[in-house]
Amino acid sequence: ALVAQVVALMGVDYPDLQSNHDFVIDVVDREERRFRETLRSGLVILDEALQDLSAGNVLGGHLAFKLHDTYGFPLEVTQEICAERSVEVDLEGFQSSMEEQQNRARASRKEASKNFEDSELRTLLEKHGPTRFVGREESEIDAIVLYGDENTVVLDRTPFYAEAGGQIGDTGIISTPSGDLMVSDTNLVLGALHVHRIDHSAVELEPGQKVRATIDGGRRLSICRNHTATHILHWALREVLGDHVKQQGSYVAPDRLRFDFSHFEAMTWEQIEDVENLANREVLANHRCDHSEMTHEEALAMGAIAFFGDKYGEAVRVLEAGPNSLEFCGGTHVVALGDIGMIKIINEGSIGSNIRRIEAVTGSVALERLRKMERVLTETASLVGVAPDDVAVAVEKSINEIGELRKEVSKLLRSVALARVDELAETAVDGLVVARIDGIDRTSLRDLAMAIRDCDDVSVVVLGAAMDDGGAAMVAVVESGHEVDAGGILDDAAKTIGGGGRPNPEITVIGGKSPENLDKALEQARASALAY
Repeated sequence: ALVAQVVALMGVDYPDLQSNHDFVIDVVDREERRFRETLRSGLVILDEALQDLSAGNVLGGHLAFKLHDTYGFPLEVTQEICAERSVEVDLEGFQSSMEEQQNRARASRKEASKNFEDSELRTLLEKHGPTRFVGREESEIDAIVLYGDENTVVLDRTPFYAEAGGQIGDTGIISTPSGDLMVSDTNLVLGALHVHRIDHSAVELEPGQKVRATIDGGRRLSICRNHTATHILHWALREVLGDHVKQQGSYVAPDRLRFDFSHFEAMTWEQIEDVENLANREVLANHRCDHSEMTHEEALAMGAIAFFGDKYGEAVRVLEAGPNSLEFCGGTHVVALGDIGMIKIINEGSIGSNIRRIEAVTGSVALERLRKMERVLTETASLVGVAPDDVAVAVEKSINEIGELRKEVSKLLRSVALARVDELAETAVDGLVVARIDGIDRTSLRDLAMAIRDCDDVSVVVLGAAMDDGGAAMVAVVESGHEVDAGGILDDAAKTIGGGGRPNPEITVIGGKSPENLDKALEQARASALAY
């Protein structure tokens, strides 16, 4: 009902609301269900915390903030639930946690933007204007130094693309009579200056000096392949998944690309293959790519896709990547789609609510990846003694056989362990047995401890074992009604072996990652049991 009212009120100004009415309802419904699940998870945490508090106690502010920040609990809701049990909420602690997070966020933003946002470069921009980027037409030019120090160079014009729109900055060389400067990155500062990051150099530059700027052409071409591929993948995703798919971010590097898009569920293997097929069909057709500048209105009239939230000036660049992809884009691109080579999706997953991410490779990187996978497949086939086409069946058969063998080994270990029941029971001192039994699995360790406990003159048993997987396990069992608490006697031991478990008065099993501390942990458990 709420969606229908919003569409009725705003559909005229936002036609996408009307055309995607059913999709919006589906997304809202999914979000509501997810939020309810999140609330339920938070309620479990809050309820467990309140069980440890009595009337008049205070719920920690850190936990209240975690419920707010991670599980979406408004502070007022937490206060109401706590009030029902006469428990207060540490508001000062909550506010302190909130301020700490805000300070971290501000510090992060400040660190990200402070590098070159200084008065000297601002003055440079006011005096000389924006850097003239000529890298679409030229890869090597003569330029004039406007500013330079041991780590930074600004030129009047440059072939180096500055990181923007998800595309990383160019690298290359700035040559001077005194030596070469290696450019490790190029950033866009103050929205207008191309700042070349220099690996520390002793070469000194003077304003007005003439230099030769040359980009790494092979690296740039790889970046162009991946950038144009993001546009083709965007079109293919919309074809396969629906028009609700819209770009939410991207990263374009020479060795890979990633593309974030709006979608409400994981893609199936069939959908991924369909997207790959469509994208590579466009590549094989070798359509021409036209990258031109025009007015914002002209671009929209052509049907170019603009991204909600992005800011565009009066003049924009539009990429027409073949007959199907037409989008706003200021990056660098291939001349024809065939230049991309193969497009291979290597990963798909969630990065947030209704936001998915695909990662892909192109060109020679895609070819090398396929070669590597082929080598792995061939080597695996050789190991299991079958042809490459039969690897999956052979591996599945081997896994099943290993599973059966493990079951047999487990049975044998249990039999061997249980055969020592009487021997271990005879070591009891005042009804307590403490022993280390290696070469046994967790289940057999537990069964052995219970069998020893059931022997005459034994009331408390603590056993430990180093596991084949590199971890450690301990079990404590106590006869019913005994004053010793099985969970309590393993408290210190759990910390010593770097783990824990669910304490229970009669039987507690813990696991840890530090088997080297097992002997110490057993002695701690012995001391705890004797202290009761």
